[in-house]
Amino acid sequence: MTALENNQNITSIPIIDISGLLDNDIQTHQNIASNIRKACLDKGFFYITGHGVSKALQDKVFEYSKLFFSLPLEQKMQWTIELSEANRGYEQLRAQTLEPDSPPDIKEGFYIGKERSASDPVVIHKAFNQGPNQWPDIDGFKEVMEEYQLEMIKVSERLMHAIGSSLGLEEDYFSEFCKDADLVTLRLLHYPPQPSNAQPNEKGCGAHTDFGGLTLLLQDHNRGLQVWDQTQNQWIWAEPIEDSYVVNLGDLISMWTNNTYRSTLHRVINISGGERYSVPFFYSGNHQYQIECIRECLEENSEPLYPPISVEQHYRDMFKKTYI
Repeated sequence: MTALENNQNITSIPIIDISGLLDNDIQTHQNIASNIRKACLDKGFFYITGHGVSKALQDKVFEYSKLFFSLPLEQKMQWTIELSEANRGYEQLRAQTLEPDSPPDIKEGFYIGKERSASDPVVIHKAFNQGPNQWPDIDGFKEVMEEYQLEMIKVSERLMHAIGSSLGLEEDYFSEFCKDADLVTLRLLHYPPQPSNAQPNEKGCGAHTDFGGLTLLLQDHNRGLQVWDQTQNQWIWAEPIEDSYVVNLGDLISMWTNNTYRSTLHRVINISGGERYSVPFFYSGNHQYQIECIRECLEENSEPLYPPISVEQHYRDMFKKTYI
């Protein structure tokens, strides 16, 4: 039994080897696109392997994440997100409520975006989520996170091209969306164990769909992520699989494809008994890009389900709904 087959036995979420996207073989690309299409039409979630991000770099990201979150709260608050107009920096425990009418999420985080100086015209004009990062004074932290973010942008772009092919479009259909991608967020997350006295419906992260284009999640060894399986009508675990990413589609893809591909509900409940760390990377392309229904995703005599909207405006609208 291969490692891929062994891993597939522990999850019903598809596992797709995307290493062939680095080759120039058209048939290999088509096979990967076909597998992505099946996954997007079924679960809306899939694992990827063969992504090209080194295990050593992933380990460094986790190492620095744990180091940062181990700092005293008063020290972490030096880099509070409240000091940033670009939503960068530390977000303390229970600052976000992703599931309506539920208690705040039992998690803390640290946001890192594309680095822009305060003098950048995009920042001066107050484009959403654009600005300088806040960097903790931890030797090596900035360099590792910037290197990792660049790697994740590359993987995300390859996936967007494959998704284009999976929809029967030209492989470069999403190139303009990916060009000068600046609405990208690397997020370090720490989930304490679920409290024994947790309120009803209190979770590490409430049930939600992601706002943007793609999410690529790096998990540690502690399970916590659950995905809503519409066919089984139940929550299923997205088990940690070493050297893989869990990929899910965000609301922008649903809007773009007129719900041909849908964003899927997911949540986090850390009942592992240990501290859980994860590193989601949110890829939403260029903030100025206008999302309009893809013509090829419209059935005959049907109308778009969503009006055109810029990536930036969509994000502004969604952030207003989830922060207390």
